[in-house]
Amino acid sequence: MGTEADGSTGTDLDRLASVNLNLLVPLLALLEERSVTRAAQRVGLSQPAMSHALTRMRRLLGDDLLVPHRAGSTLTPRALELLGPLRSALRQTARVVNFPSFDPATDQRLVTVAMTTSTAFVVGPRLTRLVARRAPHATLRLRTFTVPTEATFTEQGVDVALISEGHFSPYPRERLYNDRCVVAAAPDTPPEASALDLLTTQPHVVVDTERRVFPYALLEEKGIPYRVGQLSSDFLLVPFLVARAGGVALLRHRVALAMQALTELRIEEFPFPLPGLGIDMVWNPRLGDRHFVEWLRALLFEAAAPA
Repeated sequence: MGTEADGSTGTDLDRLASVNLNLLVPLLALLEERSVTRAAQRVGLSQPAMSHALTRMRRLLGDDLLVPHRAGSTLTPRALELLGPLRSALRQTARVVNFPSFDPATDQRLVTVAMTTSTAFVVGPRLTRLVARRAPHATLRLRTFTVPTEATFTEQGVDVALISEGHFSPYPRERLYNDRCVVAAAPDTPPEASALDLLTTQPHVVVDTERRVFPYALLEEKGIPYRVGQLSSDFLLVPFLVARAGGVALLRHRVALAMQALTELRIEEFPFPLPGLGIDMVWNPRLGDRHFVEWLRALLFEAAAPA
């Protein structure tokens, strides 16, 4: 019989014996994904089987756990309380079981990488090819965000988030690649015009947000005149509009290069020194599979390497 010294009692173990512990993994997937469909895909169950597991856990815990809404599902207060302890318990269980090393040739897991749309534009295609080649039975899921939040790292089934060095993270980070700001212009702009000439004579195409990107604050600080000619709510539409309809835009260099491969685009260096615009990797702090992390880390470096 357990004692207070080892943190368990006979009554606790008796209760556990009456619970199907196989439900705990699907339960964690449901709480993190907040979707029966995505949770089923993540753990390799059919959707009906996952729905059945959710029904059983609701009955066992006496709580709805997941509440459907128009825009998706939200967690009940009880479900939010369960997230941390459940993750910790399953992580400890994995250590006790001592699973063999991650084998990309046979693993069927769902690999989830979160990033902005612009970063996905840079590394997404190469990462997709690499995962398909090196882990043919795995599924790569790219999730995009605008500004990372705590949930980006811990509550959406994300293995690693790729964030700009300017964004805060409560967890350790490692540089994936460095980037810089460049001036992108239409290919028919005067060839003798310098980057500064382009900025002052061509209409600017900018992202339609309340918060203007940093280089514009520097232009205003230096008294450089410019005119906004077009606003777009889609960041990746900006370089395409510039290339096909004219004007000028301030872009990350790697994004501009990727777009240049799809359409003609003139790229010039930004005329003033700017702080770096590096992209960092931030791993889910609850991801305990060291072999998988090392494999995916190496893959990300390969995907982000200059072509």
